[in-house]
Amino acid sequence: MRMLHTMLRVGDLDRSIEFYTDLLGMKLLRQADNEEYRYTLAFVGYGDEKDHTVLELTYNWDQSEYNMGDAYGHIAIGVDDIYALCDQLSAKGADVYRKPGPVKGGKTVIAFVRDPDGYAIELIERSASDDL
Repeated sequence: MRMLHTMLRVGDLDRSIEFYTDLLGMKLLRQADNEEYRYTLAFVGYGDEKDHTVLELTYNWDQSEYNMGDAYGHIAIGVDDIYALCDQLSAKGADVYRKPGPVKGGKTVIAFVRDPDGYAIELIERSASDDL
């Protein structure tokens, strides 16, 4: 068994695809409309679905926002240079609400950014020798 994807409901599909592809470097892997039930699914990720876990962005045509709730936490992405990435994200208008720095009580360098719908994304600086 392996994890296949995480699904996020988004209010503006184009804006979300742009965030995940242009700002976080993912690729749009596939996209499909369902006219009968009025939704579009877009899958984004860092590699092919047969080998990688991806994000499913679900856009319901008649709904532009959602209540976040308090049970969901965040998505985590390993990055090579967290300081440079956070500078790039901030320069492009992304909400880097927890600046890069060591996790409390540890040495791992993390930061947090919000996607256009407010979902939290933890960025974790990884070295080439780290196991993901």
